Amino acid sequence: MPEQNVERHVRSHWSLPVFATLATFAFLMSSLSPHEAIPARAVAPAAEIPAQALVVTGVEHPGAARDEFEVTRIRVAPATAPAAGVPDPGTAQAIAYDMVLARGWSEAEFDCLVALWNRESHWNVYAHNTRSGAYGIPQALPGDKMATAGDDWQTNPATQITWGLGYIAGRYGTPCGAWAHSQAKGWY
Repeated sequence: MPEQNVERHVRSHWSLPVFATLATFAFLMSSLSPHEAIPARAVAPAAEIPAQALVVTGVEHPGAARDEFEVTRIRVAPATAPAAGVPDPGTAQAIAYDMVLARGWSEAEFDCLVALWNRESHWNVYAHNTRSGAYGIPQALPGDKMATAGDDWQTNPATQITWGLGYIAGRYGTPCGAWAHSQAKGWY
């Protein structure tokens, strides 16, 4: 029997991911409609735009292409965190709760602080990140920075919390400001 010359197509290992990416992009582009943009005259005042909203309006100047858009206003409010509730007395969170309220911050700020330090140290006064050297509840880097709040910075949650709240106030304004930064960047 004569030998048949069969040409076999071999697919590149990149073809499937490239095809999937292009198909997804094409689907997303086809589902967008320029007719769904908010007319420029209907834009709400900044106070009425919900947190983390982006308002896009059509361009109204003559000669503008049908699909041109401009961003007119972006307002991103500080991130909110799940409600933490009132902590158990005698815990590090109870110490922080009193300190947060003493600074004039709201319970929502305490919620952000709880979420932030849950992520950082799980409120462990002895938490130590061996890679970075960060230490304590607020994960100060280096840990001995907290000595400015007290000589017992290595073991006293009140000292660590005092330092941590001062750091947050100076750098981010509020715990929710620090939480928003942590959400966006993965660190604060």
